[in-house]
Amino acid sequence: MSNQIKKINFNHSFIFFLFCNIFSLITFINNNLTISPLICFLLILSIGVSHGSLDNMKGKKLFEIFKIDNFFIFYLSYVSLAILIIFFWVILPSISLTLFLIVASYHFGKEDTSFLINNESFYDPLLFFLKGSLIVLAPMYFHFDETINIFKFLLIENEAFYKFLNFVETSKILLLSIILSTLSNILLFVKNFELKKFTIFLDYFSILIINYYFSPLIAFTFYFCFLHSIRHGITLIFELNREDLSVGIKIFLKKALPLTILTAIFCLISLYFLNNTYSFDSSILKIIFIGLASLTFPHILLEYLLEKNEKQRN
Repeated sequence: MSNQIKKINFNHSFIFFLFCNIFSLITFINNNLTISPLICFLLILSIGVSHGSLDNMKGKKLFEIFKIDNFFIFYLSYVSLAILIIFFWVILPSISLTLFLIVASYHFGKEDTSFLINNESFYDPLLFFLKGSLIVLAPMYFHFDETINIFKFLLIENEAFYKFLNFVETSKILLLSIILSTLSNILLFVKNFELKKFTIFLDYFSILIINYYFSPLIAFTFYFCFLHSIRHGITLIFELNREDLSVGIKIFLKKALPLTILTAIFCLISLYFLNNTYSFDSSILKIIFIGLASLTFPHILLEYLLEKNEKQRN
């Protein structure tokens, strides 16, 4: 990846780090300051969802490689997989949540770091997973009971699942896992060292700060929207126009808007129907996390297939 995108991402991480510190300080001074779940919901529907809104373009690249002309198959497959994930979650929620947290940890770690890695080693996927696991571990460590309550809102009623999580917390396994995640950050930092790799530690401390001061939902929203999604968007903008990023931003917004709006409409319709059965906040949590899981799996599968086949062609 070019030095230009490394520099842009470093500046982005530094701004995000300052944002986390300033907002945390404001929250520390004013204990009554709260952010509504609805605000988190709207941020994720707009900024968060938009980072996967160019998957149709990636799908076209993949279909060109596979020499498939009927692009309707892509949309049918993508939507069918998303629906299948939701169905699987309703039937086996605890297994679905566990798989989602594992897959999301790897996805977050890889996408937030891979632009800094020039030559991937065979052990890098493990480091990516451990690094990204901090997104899951930090809210559990700082706000264990609140995190458990979110899991309960996500249809998780398996008592054995919660007994296991309590064992993980009381036996210090959770703390040990955070230490392993910290070590993965250090290893990724020292590998082929360059100054721009301080991005890794800016992100690391930002995640710890927001999870210490804010509830799990707010902390995740800050991370997902303002770090992960914007970083992925920067990569997409760079791919759209390497010469003039301002032009790339315009193209990105134009191409991302249709699918972002369509996804938002489906989520708002779902909120309307769920609100007839569950509380408003509970409905929002279900759409955010179960909805994100349904979109994450086809998104990651698409990126994996495209990356694998492009490497084979090169």
